[in-house]
Amino acid sequence: MPKVEPRGVRADHFRNTASVIERTRLYFEEAHRRGLMAVYGRSLPGRAVSLTAGRRTGHTITDYVRCSYLGLDNHPAIVAGAISAIEQYGALHWSCARTRLNFALIGDLEATLSELFAARVIAYSTVMVANMGALPIIASGHLTQGQKPVMVFDRLAHASLAFHKPVVAEETQVETISHNDVDALEQICRKHQVVAYVCDGVYSMGGVAPIAALLQLQEKYGLFLYIDDAHGISLFGHRGEGFARAQLPRDFGDRTIVAASLGKGFGASGGMLMLGTARQETLFRRYSIAHAFSASPNVAAIGAALASADIHRTSELQMRQRRLAERIALFDERIETDQRNTPLPIRMIKVGDELASIDFAEQLLDEGYYTSVTFFPTVARGRAGVRICLTASHDLADLERLCAKILSYGLQARPAA
Repeated sequence: MPKVEPRGVRADHFRNTASVIERTRLYFEEAHRRGLMAVYGRSLPGRAVSLTAGRRTGHTITDYVRCSYLGLDNHPAIVAGAISAIEQYGALHWSCARTRLNFALIGDLEATLSELFAARVIAYSTVMVANMGALPIIASGHLTQGQKPVMVFDRLAHASLAFHKPVVAEETQVETISHNDVDALEQICRKHQVVAYVCDGVYSMGGVAPIAALLQLQEKYGLFLYIDDAHGISLFGHRGEGFARAQLPRDFGDRTIVAASLGKGFGASGGMLMLGTARQETLFRRYSIAHAFSASPNVAAIGAALASADIHRTSELQMRQRRLAERIALFDERIETDQRNTPLPIRMIKVGDELASIDFAEQLLDEGYYTSVTFFPTVARGRAGVRICLTASHDLADLERLCAKILSYGLQARPAA
């Protein structure tokens, strides 16, 4: 191991949980009371869900909440892959750290994903635990020649990234910059010898990271990049490499790591890290918390992911990518949002007031459309609204009706082109 230079930093200013709870309690209670959160149901074909609890029990709604952007989460081959894996292994889960005993099937999955995405892939049970294992190792300096990097987080980095700031701050200096502020990031690169930047590839509330500009900073200053592309995987690239990986060189070296989801667009379950070097892989397999002290994804998740990888090698992937693009284009013809004319499936209908946003989401649900009411701390106070996740399996006629309902409320509306 290289010698690592020590650096102490106060960590107590990176969490304010008590304040967040007090400021948001009213909105969460109201959203739960209206049946907009903690909803229970049974999956039906396509994006339909039959509700099984609450005052809407028995109602069938169209789901615009799930992030299965290619509609793979109920694909027959993926379901069959999960069942077959359980039958093959006669178990669902081994309660054992991965540094000890592993299902042979997880080795098959990681080898398959490594070939599919041209990287060294390690699979995890979720993206959050992948991040939990990765960020402290980056902060330690063992991936940057023994020098602890200044860890710079995008202000809108997902909660599964930002949550780890206090732990990272025990290792090294932590900074937060405005969203996609490349100039601010470059100023930090000029002042510090080693810098690591933590961001999303595709942001959960819409928008993307400026990958090309970040690669320029990497070329100029040696910037280390950690990109969580949970919402971009499978949607971009001939093999579904994702928004970030599709823009990286085939050999992306030792200064970039991409995290991604095996759920969402990929349609299975779990998370993964795409690493560039054998040395990185060795470090993560020995010292990543989730790898050393927890178990792998369960057998059903592994079998489902292998089935999805098979689909990613066929023309069906491109067909589903095209279907998604058609639905995004239709929505954008009807509704004006900040994300309009971007190739992303996430659209935010801004309302502003938190309670008014809850009203709007409830009205849509009563009409049969389940969307995500979104308020602080997910977005800034006073910028609440409704998030809509478009998928390749949404019915076009149903999507037309949703757009008409949104237009009838006069929120961020645009007449049909």
